[in-house]
Amino acid sequence: MERLERAKRDVVIANRILAANRVLDAYGHVSMRHPDDPNKYLLARSLSPGIVDIEDILEFDLEGNPPAFEKRPLYLERFIHGAVYEKRPDVKAVLHSHADDLLPFSISKTTRLRPVIHSCGDMGQDIPVWDISKKFGNATSLLVLNMDHGRDLAAALSANRMALMAAHGFVCTGRSIYDLVRLAVYIPRNARVQLQAMQMGDYRVISPDETQARMDLDPDSPALKRGWEFWARESGCAHLLED
Repeated sequence: MERLERAKRDVVIANRILAANRVLDAYGHVSMRHPDDPNKYLLARSLSPGIVDIEDILEFDLEGNPPAFEKRPLYLERFIHGAVYEKRPDVKAVLHSHADDLLPFSISKTTRLRPVIHSCGDMGQDIPVWDISKKFGNATSLLVLNMDHGRDLAAALSANRMALMAAHGFVCTGRSIYDLVRLAVYIPRNARVQLQAMQMGDYRVISPDETQARMDLDPDSPALKRGWEFWARESGCAHLLED
């Protein structure tokens, strides 16, 4: 199977897995950098993630432009993806989610999201919060509707794995699409555990050394990819795993 076909299948699988695990619902989206052209990325047309299929996957340039012939509706916030790929050559996959578990941390003035479970110790120690109003005022829809918005978000993300979006959701990056999906499945669980631990009082946070040790693991190793096949089968797209 050619690389592009495999990549498109993987984007479909990622959509289905993230929808089945409630990281994405009717909204949100996941993309992958084009395997043959780093100045393009693969993203579905505007469609709920749980029903994305191969014919829905389009090639966009980093400015968010689709193929010239495409007439179907597109995600309004596709500029998140292009801006992150533009700023971060190391990033191979991008997610934008509105998972409820993260939202309290996006609006709190005092409490930061921290890594507290080993499964996503590699989410990083510094989780920035991007507030669109700081640069674009209070009259926006809170959506990332153009490259100016996207580049400001990408600047806030900086070299981190993820960033919260105030009163909106979060953006997350992966060293591969398998790495992104694994991390994204566990990030809302991490948020739930942290909130529960906060109710109990003091709690342990993953240390910087532990974060680095997690980052040093091969993201495409059989151990870290184990969830990909399991979740793909669970979400009804085992057939897309076949070459």
